[in-house]
Amino acid sequence: MLRKISLFMLFTIVWSYQKFQMLIPNGDAVPNPCAGQSGIWGGVGHNVAAGGGLNNQFGLDFNSSGKVWTPEFCQKDSDQDGKSNGFELGDADCKWTPGGTPEGIATGHPGVCEPMNSSKCQQVNKNITCSPSNYT
Repeated sequence: MLRKISLFMLFTIVWSYQKFQMLIPNGDAVPNPCAGQSGIWGGVGHNVAAGGGLNNQFGLDFNSSGKVWTPEFCQKDSDQDGKSNGFELGDADCKWTPGGTPEGIATGHPGVCEPMNSSKCQQVNKNITCSPSNYT
């Protein structure tokens, strides 16, 4: 019984991330910004690649937008790196709608200030965890 409950909870968590990824352009293809790590950052609105735990500023802004990709949310620079959320997610013109194809590819992470080792990003990224993740 415990095994069934554990599997159900794992499925629910993974499905939830996928549901939220579909609400932002290229949400399932955000590159991992951590040095020496490849793959995607599955929990885009979270401080760790696999998701869960505390939200980063992009996640907080996503919640504040009602979990809707609005022009205001798209134009916002959640991670304070000088690039809008839309630009980093491949929707620089903020025209994407759920179910559509973004005009470009995700070139950055809207919740992690990049480059991560720059002096302007150190404070913004203080809660970001770059430990290896099995989420690819």
